[in-house]
Amino acid sequence: MPSYRLTYFNITGLAEPIRLVLHQSGIKFEDRRLTQDEWPEVKKGMPLGQVPVLEVDGKAYYQSKAILRLLARKNNLYGSNDEEAFLIDATVDTIDDVRTAYSQYHFEQDPGYKAKLKANAEKKLPMLHKLDEQVKKNGGHFVNGKLTWADLFYAAQSETLSNMLQTDINKDHPELKKLVEKVRSLPNIKAYLDSRPQSMF
Repeated sequence: MPSYRLTYFNITGLAEPIRLVLHQSGIKFEDRRLTQDEWPEVKKGMPLGQVPVLEVDGKAYYQSKAILRLLARKNNLYGSNDEEAFLIDATVDTIDDVRTAYSQYHFEQDPGYKAKLKANAEKKLPMLHKLDEQVKKNGGHFVNGKLTWADLFYAAQSETLSNMLQTDINKDHPELKKLVEKVRSLPNIKAYLDSRPQSMF
């Protein structure tokens, strides 16, 4: 049985979708959550000097979405054919466009630039409407009415964004809200959520 270790900080962020995929796939792993004090030393040993990094039997895999695609392929969460894989990738990239825009806005310190980033982030909101329609057309999931890593990715990122922005980003998107509730009620996911360490977001 391979040994897995995921290294990140004690936040949801970029690692939470990976955590969800690992838990849903029944893969036991060390969930290594770094403190800010630990990071400078650990950073020296990371392939690109950044996290998340997933180690499998000591071999390091990096870049969060590349890690997710690898795990999804190995655990039947990447669709049944190339067309489904494309739709999953396109969906994830759309979700990530929204996440990136709002994360940049949230963390920006300069008031003038922050206002511009807020305007840019708000332009991404219609993407949530499109995603909501996509779930409705696909039987409660993003692609062909079945669970894929796109569903897990959205459940993780919508939680992070909602906590970051202090508002439920799904409140006006009933299909997305139901999808997130469905993911969070999966036995393996629920067990993880009920026991995970408390974090800022």
